[in-house]
Amino acid sequence: MAALAWLLIPLLAAIGAGLWGSWAGRHRKAAGDGSELAGYARFREAMERSHSGT
Repeated sequence: MAALAWLLIPLLAAIGAGLWGSWAGRHRKAAGDGSELAGYARFREAMERSHSGT
């Protein structure tokens, strides 16, 4: 009976890994990067202004 328990541990781990992999690889709705890209553009403009003024 103890041997069966030791064989079930890897089996349950493999099933858990498969479930986690399918959950992690699912297709999600794109949240959009608009605000991040706009912030980066503002940062670049500010850096260009600070370097051109010196």
